[in-house]
Amino acid sequence: MYPRIGCSARDLLKEIELLTEATVENMFRKLMNDPNRNEETFDKAEELLEEELRPESPLRHRLSVELEELRSLAAKG
Repeated sequence: MYPRIGCSARDLLKEIELLTEATVENMFRKLMNDPNRNEETFDKAEELLEEELRPESPLRHRLSVELEELRSLAAKG
């Protein structure tokens, strides 16, 4: 039992859902391929990257750059 959090390691692991980088990228692609994407979609994608990928992750950097480019294109179109 972990006294600071009040649960066992097994219980803690059940609560933590770890996503692989491949899963995060697939989720990002689904959001970006939505033909009805809007600012809310871009916000969800940004939140996904911030919450699921480490700040130093090369994938996070690459997808963040792509997200900004797509946001910019959507604003112009």
